[in-house]
Amino acid sequence: MADPARAAKLADRIKAIVARALETRVKDERLGFVTITDARVTNDLQHATVYYTVFGDAESKANSVAALESARGILRKAIGDNIKTRLTPTLTLVADEVPENAAAVNDLLQAARERDAEVARLAADAKPAGDANPYKTDLEDLEDDDQ
Repeated sequence: MADPARAAKLADRIKAIVARALETRVKDERLGFVTITDARVTNDLQHATVYYTVFGDAESKANSVAALESARGILRKAIGDNIKTRLTPTLTLVADEVPENAAAVNDLLQAARERDAEVARLAADAKPAGDANPYKTDLEDLEDDDQ
C-alpha cells in the first residue's frame, strides 16, 4: 500500500498527462472544449479517476463525452508511457459537477439577497402596531394601569 502523498503526486502527474494527451494525441472531431479539473488516485495506485468539464451546449457535451470514452485507451497508454509504476492504473473519466453546483448556489444566494432587500424596504416604511415602546418603564405608567 502506497502512502497518500505519493498517490497525490501521481494524481497531479496524471492530470497533466491527460490534459496534454487530449491536446496532442486525441484527434476526435467530436471532442469540444474539455478542461481537466482534477484527478484522484487510490492509495494502492491501481485506479485513477479524472474529472473534467465541457464548455458548450448539451449536444457538444454529449459529443465530447462520447469522444472521451472512445479515447480512454489512448489516454491510459499516455499515462503508462509517462509514469514509472509497476502497473498502469485503470482510468475512469467523470464529468465534474462543481460548475453546475456553483451556479445553482450563486442563483440561490442572489434570490436570498433580493428577498433580504425586499424585507429591508418593507421594514423601512413600517410603523409599530401599538405604542412606540410597548414596555412600561415608569412607575407612573404602572400606577395608571392599576386605576
